Amino acid sequence: MPLLLKNLLFTLLVPGTVAVYVPLLIARGRSVTSQPPLLAAAVALIGLGAGIYAWCLWDFASFGRGTPLPLDAPKKLVVRGLYRFTRNPMYIGVLSVVLGWTALFATGALLIYAAVVAIVVHTFVVRYEEPKLRALFGTEYDAYAAQVDRWLPRQIWQKPA
Repeated sequence: MPLLLKNLLFTLLVPGTVAVYVPLLIARGRSVTSQPPLLAAAVALIGLGAGIYAWCLWDFASFGRGTPLPLDAPKKLVVRGLYRFTRNPMYIGVLSVVLGWTALFATGALLIYAAVVAIVVHTFVVRYEEPKLRALFGTEYDAYAAQVDRWLPRQIWQKPA
């Protein structure tokens, strides 16, 4: 199956379910917020999250020659693009979309869902993904992990030395 089709199918099934289908199911019957600041935040978060995800997917396919699906992971360690700043920008993009829906529908149920997604993703990254990357890429991944933080870019929250 061509790489483009595999990435498209994965996107529709996994991030599509987590970041679109489930939030819309949770928000079913609720009206969109009429508060301009929340509406603006929603549009910004959904657009930013989708853009982040698309950029990362492009880097996985074009540079890594793989998909986000762990069974068809990139053949090369992707350390370019947004991966220069955080080791998990794709997850940040997906969570941004979920938070965008939360703002759009202004519902606590979606905020709880976003928290659950964040906890599940963090647990998956720490318990499965990072050990798998260490096994696949060895010292290359260790050096990368020493330079780039898991979630927040160092430039934002660390003071210069």
